[in-house]
Amino acid sequence: MEISAAGRLEVRITAADVGKRVSVRRLSEPGGSLEKFTDTVGVLTSWNDGVLLITRKSGETVRVAESALVAGKVVPSAPARRRGPAASYEELARAAARAWPPVEEERLGAWRLRAAGGFTRRANSALPLGDPGLPLDDALSAVRRWYGARGLPAYVQAATGAEGTEERLCAELEGRGWVREVSAEVWTGALAPVADLTKPAGVVLSRDADEAWLARYQRKGVSDVALRVLGGGPSVWFATVPGADAPAAIGRCVVDGRWASFAAVEVDPAQRRRGLATAVMAALAGRALEEGASAAWLQVETDNAGARALYAGMGFAAHHAYHHYREPSETGTAAP
Repeated sequence: MEISAAGRLEVRITAADVGKRVSVRRLSEPGGSLEKFTDTVGVLTSWNDGVLLITRKSGETVRVAESALVAGKVVPSAPARRRGPAASYEELARAAARAWPPVEEERLGAWRLRAAGGFTRRANSALPLGDPGLPLDDALSAVRRWYGARGLPAYVQAATGAEGTEERLCAELEGRGWVREVSAEVWTGALAPVADLTKPAGVVLSRDADEAWLARYQRKGVSDVALRVLGGGPSVWFATVPGADAPAAIGRCVVDGRWASFAAVEVDPAQRRRGLATAVMAALAGRALEEGASAAWLQVETDNAGARALYAGMGFAAHHAYHHYREPSETGTAAP
């Protein structure tokens, strides 16, 4: 917190600091017999009618009454990275879009409207990577029309927690009634240590997702559109550990320049805790190294404790969070 020369806490932020990363302290129980303070760090996304909205790294929005504010200051836009390859949010967002491509795409200024018949939100959401070229309300109306014409609910994928992410857009969407349905994180790590984790004996690599691989894939009844998404990307590899009736484990990797992305790492529940997920990732990492990649990224949902522990043990760490916001007053079935 900001402390003056006289030893008093000071508020050194104003409404002009909207859009900046701030640290504030507020009275959590104003008017009580005992003063209790709560600290919040995040992006100041609005300051209107005596209320501050601060969006944390996780995407959570915190309301702070101006009357309860006792200290505040602007802080650096992003904390120093302690491990993992250096990467900007935009670089990773573009790599992620290439690794999970839609079957149809259209530009709205710097936004990308993506559709793939409803197969996953990632391939059926607007990706805002700059100015849409229209006022926000007009841009959101255009997004809703575009997806409505395809019989799909409108989603916007927006990120928080790193330099260049979209905390203000998240707050604007929430203020307009858009509903956050799913949050996940992008983690990054060095590639070579993953390849060195184990000798991946018994892992078969292929360029295609064959019937055996699809038998283990968690999304059953995969359509031709889904196969186009799964098989799309700069250099796609599928890994399979053969099993009796279906593979014991599978995985997918896309090699894209210096990056290798991991997805669809799944293990037969009866075969877990045998190191099969590690073997699958090591085999895919080894192939990616041969193609010149040096860094890796993957996506993991915030409530998947097992996967998070596995990836942390491999040297991965969170880079940023991303969220899918659904248009108001609609329903849908797209998967994350």
